[in-house]
Amino acid sequence: MISLVVPCYNAARTLRLCLESVLAQTRVPGEIVVVDDASTDGSAQIAEELGCRVVRLPENRGVSAARNAGIDATTGDVIFFLDSDVALRSDAVANAMEILEHDPEVGCVHGVYDTVPLIDDGPVEWYRILHAVHWRRRHLGEVNSVVFALAAVRRDVLLAVGRLDERLRDCEDVEYSSRLAVRSRIVLTDTVVGRHDDGSRLLPILSEQWRRALPLIPLALTTTRRGAAKPEHANSPAGILSCGLALAGLGLVLLSLRSGCSIPFCSPFPPCSWRGSSSPIPSWSGSSAGSGGRSSPPTSWPSTWSSTWCSSLVWRPARCAC
Repeated sequence: MISLVVPCYNAARTLRLCLESVLAQTRVPGEIVVVDDASTDGSAQIAEELGCRVVRLPENRGVSAARNAGIDATTGDVIFFLDSDVALRSDAVANAMEILEHDPEVGCVHGVYDTVPLIDDGPVEWYRILHAVHWRRRHLGEVNSVVFALAAVRRDVLLAVGRLDERLRDCEDVEYSSRLAVRSRIVLTDTVVGRHDDGSRLLPILSEQWRRALPLIPLALTTTRRGAAKPEHANSPAGILSCGLALAGLGLVLLSLRSGCSIPFCSPFPPCSWRGSSSPIPSWSGSSAGSGGRSSPPTSWPSTWSSTWCSSLVWRPARCAC
């Protein structure tokens, strides 16, 4: 039997969509358990309205404790973990079970996100979704890590590996993967798909990313001592290096702006006119011997002109009507 476990905390916005997708599966789980982690927004009532069994935790203890409670409250041979902000494609459970039934040595199957968000909240969310889709699909096949957002795990494997670490409210899947990968094969497949409702506001996302990053270094040291296989990474080393260099370059440009330094750049933009005037922007005249023939910026301006240095490649007047 398949037991599906949904840990939730104040998930009223997405929980109905999540559970309706479960009830619409071509292979409906034998039991559906929602573990309510002391929500205050009526999430438990939504689950009960849809006929799901609800396990209520008396206080908020985090997703690891909620998943452990779900394991304790179910009896299925396979436990399908599903996050409350994910809605499954109709064949997701059936496809996960097909992989597990075809190969008894595979103990865990997890899936990928759809390229379309569950609820469209704008460009920041689209970026987050597409980034997650890209890095997961880059690692399809047998892997050393599991993301519990949509994952099916054999119960005997869970019991052998042990409970999730309830001290961890973030990166719990990273820690658990280090134990799971040495005991069982893990498969990441694009046949198990769900639409995810991701963050859409930049500052909360950055705060969340910082919070999740803090446990990674001690976790990495711990897993190295255990001799566990290295987990897959969302970003390649080259990508991380590129971002670092870009940020460093931006810092240098901003520093030059503040100090009033002039950096000889060649403008890639065509001439443009001042607002309310047909006169083109005056050309830079003269060149320095060491500049390779490139024009140098003017040293003084008429008092009616306001000029700035653009952080890209070009000096542009502040009131230019380009």
